[in-house]
Amino acid sequence: MFFYLEKMNSKIKRYLTTFFITVLLVAGCDTVPPGKTYLVATDATLVPMSFMSVGNTITGFEPDLMQAVAKQAGIPIQFVNVEWAGLFGGLITQKFDMVISSVTVLEERKERMAFSEPYLKSGLALVIRKDQEGIDSLEDAKKNNFLIGAQIGTTAYFFLEKEPSIRKKGYQMYGHAVADLINGEIDAVLGESTGTLFYQNQNKPVFEKIKMVGEILTNENYAIVFRKEDTELKTRINIALQEVLKNGTVARLHQKWDLGQAAQVPE
Repeated sequence: MFFYLEKMNSKIKRYLTTFFITVLLVAGCDTVPPGKTYLVATDATLVPMSFMSVGNTITGFEPDLMQAVAKQAGIPIQFVNVEWAGLFGGLITQKFDMVISSVTVLEERKERMAFSEPYLKSGLALVIRKDQEGIDSLEDAKKNNFLIGAQIGTTAYFFLEKEPSIRKKGYQMYGHAVADLINGEIDAVLGESTGTLFYQNQNKPVFEKIKMVGEILTNENYAIVFRKEDTELKTRINIALQEVLKNGTVARLHQKWDLGQAAQVPE
């Protein structure tokens, strides 16, 4: 009986501690600087995650998610379209305040920047041409000495760099690698599993020429990125993100943008 009460008391203490910490954090983040609009950078080149609409507006799963989080947090935001190569440098040099662009949480990135809780889980996948037979995995591609393309500065390129036996070619944009794949300049493309959704949703002629093979190669978490010193902003966004995850908003956006098995909402 004593053990049971001690166990219950321990649970109650943990609950109350979590509750009061949350209250204190929210209290510490009550105010937004007058007239402040937070700039959120994204590389708007990947349908359906983040892309430019016909009306030249940034749209997609991630902009929708960020709008929902910002509304929950009570802060005004504005999106800016920035090439992938300039996202992290621009954040650190205060050109904008946050980044949401399918950024994977990596230990080496944590040394320079801070991350929110994950809002999506994804991974790397190999894409080849549909006319390439007998290739069912990355191992098959390695055995056939494939030249594999990937976007520079992404987890896909880091993955290839750790595999010295793989022939690799870097690209500034994922789409350029896919174009070279179709033209026979390279043999495969490694990228986020969500990358193939661009062609499935927006470019059927290209999608009909490529296919994803093998299993998802990595388990990756996407998160919103902050400057390390912006702890108050990070806390405010994290609290709001947890709420939109809990109330089903993220799951509804996942369905709206037809992410399917390419990405999963964290439980």
